[in-house]
Formats: sequence, structure tokens, C-alpha cells
Amino acid sequence: MKEYTDYPILKYNTFGMDVKASRFVEYSSVDELKSFLASRDVALPLLHIGGGSNLLFLSDFKGTILHSAIKGFSIEDESDEWIDIKAGAGEVWDDFVAYTVSEGWYGAENLSIIPGEVGASAVQNIGAYGVEAKDIILKVHTVSVSDASERVFTNGECRYSYRNSIFKEELKGKYIVTYVTYRLRKKAEYHLSYGNISAELERRGLEPSLENVRNVIIDVRRSKLPEPSELGNAGSFFMNPMVSAQKFRQLQEEYPDMPHYPVDDNTVKVPAGWMIDRCGWKGRNIGPAGVYQRQALVLVNLGGATGNDISNLANEIIKSVKDKFGVDIHPEVNYIN
Repeated sequence: MKEYTDYPILKYNTFGMDVKASRFVEYSSVDELKSFLASRDVALPLLHIGGGSNLLFLSDFKGTILHSAIKGFSIEDESDEWIDIKAGAGEVWDDFVAYTVSEGWYGAENLSIIPGEVGASAVQNIGAYGVEAKDIILKVHTVSVSDASERVFTNGECRYSYRNSIFKEELKGKYIVTYVTYRLRKKAEYHLSYGNISAELERRGLEPSLENVRNVIIDVRRSKLPEPSELGNAGSFFMNPMVSAQKFRQLQEEYPDMPHYPVDDNTVKVPAGWMIDRCGWKGRNIGPAGVYQRQALVLVNLGGATGNDISNLANEIIKSVKDKFGVDIHPEVNYIN
């Protein structure tokens, strides 16, 4: 276990906020984590982070930051149809996806190149191109912060919904993810209808395969999203809002070209990025905080921005969308004081 005080966490937040943690602790096993929690030698508040791809630090963190260095993949169970893979929470998410593709296992390929670590996938219910982490998560292995006991949550117990889970709601801060077990398929089953994946495969003259789908998704995402190492960002800053079918019909009368994705008979998902773009924000900035020129859903640190600079820009965007469309949008990114 590694411990530091007044530790710079620039490399642990993709927005590139130059802030420090009063204490930073990195553990490499469940036993190390349990021992640390049981010792009660914890400066509060306590924050557990992964790759920091979903965080916006507004200031230095006056408490303890925990980070997992638990690594490794192992087969828990398998049949002719599926295979269960247990992954350490500290593994880089895209390394896990690359591993599953190399092994010929289906299910994670649409989630290629999403930044962050395995543990965060189970907390945030990450998603892209019609697939969410909940679709492949079988179990989430955790340790209780209060008594250092171990608990395994089934998929159902995680109460997954759009970019949400029990770990972000009533159990927020109460459990730390140590491993995640995913169930992947051994037989081909693709999800290509969302976005332009199918059309891009056809344009390139490629048949669907795990490798081809992964490569196309990587190329498409990179064409829309800046690399955090080059331009600080947290990917999609806002969640796509859900509106009632009645509200969507009203919007469609005024904006016939508004993209939309029916959720059920009563609910429609509308793209926040499209509305932000229509409000004229794409490529604009307020000081060192800006909206990415290729994707209005992405807020960027143009150099030297503070967390408050980014949050102030976000607030202006939220107000614009509400005024123009009558729709509330909410950050997907977590603000850390």
C-alpha cells in the first residue's frame, strides 16, 4: 500500500485540474483495503476514485482519496454459450475491452475507448452506442467502508438505470468496488444500429467482427472527442435527458429534425448535445473553459481553467437549453468540493 500527503492529483482527473489531496492512499489487494478501513486511520471526507474521467475538482480535496491498484482477469465460470470474467477494479477499462475482443468474447466491444477503470464501470453504468455496462455485469464485488466486510451485489441489486446505480444513490460512499464479474457471449451478437456504426462498417467495406467493430468505434469516438492528454475533458459532460412523449411531440412540432430515441411508450430520450449545439455553444468559450468544436456535449479545459470555470460554463449552458427548449439537462460529471 502506498500513502502520500498533500499529493498532486493532476494525473487522476482527466479535466487536468491542478489540485491536491490532503492524503492519497493506493491499495493493491482486498486485504490491504480492508486493513486500511479497519484501522480507522482515515482523514475525512473519504473519496474513492478511478481514472478521474468523471470528476470535476472545484478545489483541493481536504480529506483522503483512495485509489485501487487491484489488477488481473480470471475466468469464474463458462458454458458453451457464455463466459464469466472477473476483472480487478483498478484495471484500465479499455484494456479490459481489448482483452475480451482478443479472446473472441462478445458484449464489451461497443464500450471501447471509454476512459476510466473497471470499478467505475459498475458504479457509473457507463454506456455507448446502444450498450451499457449493466448489459454485461453479472456481479459486483465490494468492501463496506463502515466495517470492512465483503459483499457481492448481483446485477439486480445494483439497481441500474441510465448512468446510474445504487452506488450513486442510497449506497453512495458506503461500498468500494474491488472486482467486477462480467458475463460475455461466445457467439456473435452485435449492436450496430445506434449511431453510425453499421453505416461506417459498410462505407469501409467491412463485415461485422469484434475487431472491426472495435476499430470503427475507436475511430468514431476519437473523431468526436479530444484526448484528455491534449485537451482536458471528461468526455460527455451532460446526460441525455428523458422527456415525456407529450413533451417530445411538442418539441417535434417546432424542431422536426430533432433526433430522438424512444425509451418506452411514455418516455423519449433526446440528445443534450444536439440541443446545446442549437443554442450556439459549439466551439464557444468563457475564458479558459470551452465547448469542444466537434462535439457540443464535451466541455474542455483550454488551459489553466479551474473547476469553477468549467462549472460556470456548464450553468450557462443549462440555462440556455432550459430557456430555448424547456428541458432540464444535468451533468454526468461529479463535482468534487
